[in-house]
Amino acid sequence: MKVVKFGGSSLSNADQFKKVINIIKADDQRKVVVTSAPGKRFKGDIKVTDLLISYANAVISKKSFEKVLQKIINRYESTADVFNLNPSVMEDIKNKLVNLPNHDYPNNQYLMAAFKAHGERLNAELFAECLEKSGIPARFVDPSEAGIILTDDPNGASVDDETYVNLSKISVSNQRLVFPGFFGFTKKGNIVTFARGGSDITGSILARGLSADLYENFTDVNAIYAANPNIVDHPKAIKKMTYREMRELSYAGFSVFNDEAIIPAIEGQVPINVKNTNQPELDGTMIVPEDSFKPTEPVTGIAGSNRFAALYLHRYLLNKEAGFTLKILQVLYKYGISYEHMPSGIDDLTIIFDKSQIPDATIPKLCADIKKAVHPDELQWIDDYAIIMVVGEGMRSTIGTIENIIRPLAEHKIGVHMINQGASRISIMIGTRESDANNAVKYIYTHFFKSAKPVLS
Repeated sequence: MKVVKFGGSSLSNADQFKKVINIIKADDQRKVVVTSAPGKRFKGDIKVTDLLISYANAVISKKSFEKVLQKIINRYESTADVFNLNPSVMEDIKNKLVNLPNHDYPNNQYLMAAFKAHGERLNAELFAECLEKSGIPARFVDPSEAGIILTDDPNGASVDDETYVNLSKISVSNQRLVFPGFFGFTKKGNIVTFARGGSDITGSILARGLSADLYENFTDVNAIYAANPNIVDHPKAIKKMTYREMRELSYAGFSVFNDEAIIPAIEGQVPINVKNTNQPELDGTMIVPEDSFKPTEPVTGIAGSNRFAALYLHRYLLNKEAGFTLKILQVLYKYGISYEHMPSGIDDLTIIFDKSQIPDATIPKLCADIKKAVHPDELQWIDDYAIIMVVGEGMRSTIGTIENIIRPLAEHKIGVHMINQGASRISIMIGTRESDANNAVKYIYTHFFKSAKPVLS
C-alpha cells in the first residue's frame, strides 16, 4: 500500500486534478491520498492559503471580506464546474467558508489556524468527489475522524503519539481514502496547523501510522538535484539518497522538504519517492534507510542557506572560565532564542542563529546583555552569514573530502568562517559570507561533479 501526497501546484486547478486522478488510476496500490490547498496556477497568481490568511485578517480586524471570500469560492467552483459535480458539493464548500467567522475560537491564533486549514480541508473534500465522478471509489477522511491529534500550538503544532495508535485502527480497502494535509485537532477539539511543510508532514505521519510500503510525494520537479538549479545550471538528479542525507540537505535549504517533514516516515522506516505530477513516468528520487544504501560517489548533494546570522565573541582564555557558555545561554533563554551552532576556540566563540527567530529590534538588547554577562574583549554581530552543507554517505569512506571542499573556495578567494563535521561523518558544514554563498555552492559542485572525483575505498 502506498500513501501519495500531492502539493499545491499539483492540485491548483481542474487540469491538474485530472493529471492526479490519472496517476491514482495508474496504480492500485495508491490507496491513501493527501492533498494540499490549491496553489498558484500561473505566475502572479495567489495561493488559496494566502487568500484564506487575508480572509482571516479581515475578520480579525473587522474589515470587509466579501471580495476575498468570493475569490476563494471561485477557485473551488472552477474545478467543480469542469467535473460537473452535484451542486450540493459546492453548496457545502460555500457554507463552510461563509460560516468560518461564526465559530467560537479560543483566540485569534486559533482562528487563523482554522481558516488556513480549510484550504486543504475543502480541497480534499472536492478531490474525493472528483475521484468518485471519475469512477474511482473514494472517501474524504477528516483528521478528527482519523484521530490525528496534535499539540496545543495553533500555528506550529507537533504530532501527538496517540495519533499512531488511532491510525493503526484504520482499515485501508479498495476505496481511496483522501486526507487533507497541514492540520489536525487538539485533544480539546480545536483545529491547529503545522508550522511549515504541513502537507508533507501529514503524508509522512500517515505513511508511518498506516504502515505504508512507500510514501510517494508528488511535486513540480522531476527529482531532487545535487544542487539548486537556480544556482547551478542543469545539476545532476539524485536517483537515490538516505534519510539522513535528505535531512542534512533540507536543513541548509533544499526546498523539496523542510528538515522536519520526513521524520515520521524515517521513524517508520518507510521509503520515500519524490516524483513530478507533470511527468509521473520519471523515476524521481528515492529516499531510503541507511542500511540498504551503498554510495557510489563521495558527495550526494550541496546546499546553501542565507537565513543565518552569527554573534562572534573574543576574550583571552575564555576556555578556562567555568560557566562562560552557561551565562550566554541564560541570556538566550531570557529572550526565548535557540542557537543553531556554537563553534569555538581557546579565545573565540561564534554563535550561529536562524535569523527568523530574532526580531531586528531584539539584536541590540541581546548583544548588550551578553556583553554585560561575559565582558568580551570583542563582540560582533554578523548579519551577512550563510551556511553551506556538503553531504554524502560516501564521505565516510573517502580520504581528503575537506581538502577537496576548501580547495575550490581558496582558488576563488572565498573566505571560510567556520568548518564543522558531525560525528556521523556524512556532512561538512561551511560558514561563509552571504554574498559568497551561491558561488561557493557552484565551485564545490563543479569540483565534485564536473572534475575528477576521489575513488571510494
